This record gives sequence, structure tokens and C-alpha cells, in this order.
Amino acid sequence: MYNFTNDYNETAHRDLLKAFSNTANQKLTGYGFDECCIKAKENIRKQLKSPSADIHFMSGGTITNLTAISHILKPYQAVIAADSGHVNVHETGAIEATGHKVLTVKTTDGKLTPELIEPILTFHCDEHMVQPKLVYISNTTELGTIYSKQELKKLYQFCQKNQLYLYLDGARLAMALAAKDNDLTFPDLAKYTDVFYIGGTKVGAFAGEALVFNDTTISQDFRFSMKQKGAILAKSWIVAVQINVLMQNNLYLELGLHSNNMAGKLKTIFENAGLTFAAKPQSNQLFVNFPNALAEKILNYYRVDKIGQTDSKYTCLRFCTSWATQDEEIKKFAKQFQKWIE
Repeated sequence: MYNFTNDYNETAHRDLLKAFSNTANQKLTGYGFDECCIKAKENIRKQLKSPSADIHFMSGGTITNLTAISHILKPYQAVIAADSGHVNVHETGAIEATGHKVLTVKTTDGKLTPELIEPILTFHCDEHMVQPKLVYISNTTELGTIYSKQELKKLYQFCQKNQLYLYLDGARLAMALAAKDNDLTFPDLAKYTDVFYIGGTKVGAFAGEALVFNDTTISQDFRFSMKQKGAILAKSWIVAVQINVLMQNNLYLELGLHSNNMAGKLKTIFENAGLTFAAKPQSNQLFVNFPNALAEKILNYYRVDKIGQTDSKYTCLRFCTSWATQDEEIKKFAKQFQKWIE
């Protein structure tokens, strides 16, 4: 039974395994002050063309979002997010547990726009309500869609105009930047966000993300927040070694592209069968509407996420491919799928 439920069910890319092997018998300074962390930060800054970026290595996405957002906001301030946003749906109320309300916006594609945010600002008009202060987005979104450069720039300019911070969750950033429709670059992310992170967990790393503060005025004393939230790793170099390899020789984007290409092959199979998608297929996540009977057959043979009923006749399933998905696995699925629809 092949697993299409996520993009982190393989151990680690061979180049990262080799890098770990090369650190054997080294004595490294703790808590992020070692030569591996220093080197990785230098390489990230070069990619971003942002020599002043403040970078921190974290173990995973939820702890990154929790630590960064709770550090940035004052106790009475709130986060604005799409209703499908990870901080709203999949983090067990982590943001709310720190005392910050998540104000949600209903979207059809998982993306936020100034037009969708404006009513929240208008409604929260005085000190009797929480103060919206940070806009949370992800690229790719939870629906697999991506932001264009113009969309991100417009959103950032809107945030600047309204004294809001723009935070970008980059758990699947590799897939976003490698998407066929993408026109964003690493320097664009440095230019049009206040904070974002480069996700490693979902693109070949054992675990780990690199959090980047572009607005360094809000990262003052951030290491105190990291320590308090349990986010400072004694062996921070574990994350740095991985991120450093991913950011070299275009590997990060190559792995994201492979994930997308595997999803593209599945997309063709589904389109040829006349199926529709609940969200525009742009990356490595496909949200496919199957007739109920066909959905049940798939669920019995493959591990995929059941999103819910599209209507009384159709069920939406999510297929997620990864950096390690192989052509042969797609071919096997195609062969079985063809038997079901004949």
C-alpha cells in the first residue's frame, strides 16, 4: 500500500545523509554558535541577497510558527489567516494557547488578498477588540496553490500601509518556488515579507526549518523567546547541516520540482479520466473529486487523505507526492486506477 498522504514519509535525501556522515567525530559548539550554523546562515543570506537577514534554525513548522508569531505580537494582538491556514487548522490551537486570537478569512483557493483582509481591519475598530497585527500566509498554501510575485507584493504593500506584519510559512516553499506557474525568487521573499521560513522537513531533511527575519527590528531578543518555547536546540547544527546542503547546487528547488512533477503525472491520469479538482493543481498536492464508489476503492488500496464530501455523489481525496516518489510508483497506480474506471 503506497503512501500518498504526505511528503515527509521518507527518511532523508542521500546528500544530507552524506553531510551527516562528514560531521562524525567533530566537536561542535552548542546552541547555534557552531561553524555549521554560521556557514548555513551565510549561504542563505547570499541566496536572498540580504546580508542583514536574521536567521534561526528550528526543528519543525509548528514550533517555528508558534515561537515567531508569539514573539512578534503583543498580548492584545491577533493573527489574520485563511480559514484553511495551518495555524488555524493543524496546530492544536498553538497560537491561541499563547493568548493570540486567530482571525480567519474564508477563501476558495487558500490565499489571502487585501480585499479579503480589509473587512477584518474595519470591524476591529477599537480597544474593545483584539488588534489585527500579523497576516499569516503559506506558500504553497494548504490547498497546494501558490502566490505570484504580484500577489505577494500587493499583499506586502497593503500590510505596510496598514502597519501589519506579513509572515510566510514556507513548509512547502521548495514546491512553490519550483512550480510551473511560479515567478517568485528567494530575493523576492526577502523583499516582500517581514518574516518567512525555508522548510526542510517536507523536502528531504530529517527535520528542520530556517526562520528568516527580514525586518530585524522585530527579532530583537528572539533567542529569549526561542529558549522559553523550547525551540533552541543544543545541537542546532543538526538543522544547519541539512539546510546548508539543500541550499547548495540548486538541490532545494530540484527536489521541489521532482515532487511537483510526480503530482503532475497523477494530475494527467485524473484529467484523462474526466475528474475535477477542488483546488487548482499547482504543486505537489492534488485535491481530487472522485465518485464515492471510486473513492472507497482508492482508500482500500492506497493511503491518501480523505478531505470530505464534495457533495452527495463525490468525495474529495488529497494526493501528496514527495521528493522521493518514483515513476514506477505512479505507473503502478495508473495501472490499478485504469482497471477501476474501465
